[in-house]
Amino acid sequence: MPQQQVTPPSVSRDDIHTIPDDSFTGRNVCLVTGAGSGIGRATALAAAGNGLTVAATDVDEAGLEGTVDRAEELGLEGDVEPIAGDLTVDDDIERIVDRAAELGDIKYLANVAGVQHIDAIEDFPMDTYNRMHGVMLRAPLYLSKLCLPHFRETEDGEGCVGNMASVHGHYVTSDKVGYNVSKFGLRGLTQSIAAEGEGAIRSFSISTGYVKTPLVTAQLEETAEQRGISVQEVIEDVMLGQARTTEMMEPIDVGNLFLIGFSDLGRHLNGGDLLFDGGMTLTYE
Repeated sequence: MPQQQVTPPSVSRDDIHTIPDDSFTGRNVCLVTGAGSGIGRATALAAAGNGLTVAATDVDEAGLEGTVDRAEELGLEGDVEPIAGDLTVDDDIERIVDRAAELGDIKYLANVAGVQHIDAIEDFPMDTYNRMHGVMLRAPLYLSKLCLPHFRETEDGEGCVGNMASVHGHYVTSDKVGYNVSKFGLRGLTQSIAAEGEGAIRSFSISTGYVKTPLVTAQLEETAEQRGISVQEVIEDVMLGQARTTEMMEPIDVGNLFLIGFSDLGRHLNGGDLLFDGGMTLTYE
């Protein structure tokens, strides 16, 4: 396998897939978490590129500024409004939704924010687990709880929640118990929303393998040290070893999937999971 560099790429206008949809207008708001970098930033840009008003939230204010700057550089149709906040703080979550509602009709919620920690179960620090659970599972539930009434108040009473799951919401790898538990839980949240949405409020999850994001870049050396192998071996054997498509996805590939799921093209996608893993979980040698 050729040497691969895992560098988070920038999003260009041509990267954004545009979808004709009557609901993709500036009056409708897409709330995106983790919008300061990686998949969250790409999803925010994809939503704005499809004409939606984007409420972009992240604890990283500088990252949010970078997302807004990139949207302006690309001349996207929709506005990107930064709302800094900590998803482990309920007051912040409530403020984020209230501010998003001031921008228009909240119609879509993309729960993307994620964190990672590498440790064996017996060594896993519980304060770290609590933070991971708060960001990746409790916050998506609370945000959904707060957004569902806004969905029902829109002109057609419809809305959609998209959750960023993972191959680790289908099967697990060692030393990632906090991440694994959260991603399995997100799939349960997705199906619960679908069960209670009466067809008008949909939900879906997206499960990918490794994507070229800062989260992945940051864990390369830690995983290499944990397993006693080189960084390149982590890329080739751990990240891509079981996949049939031996190329990592880019964040905008995932952002485009969120918009497909939100659009009328996804009208029969309700409680389901978009498994874009290059064959990682469903094939074997």
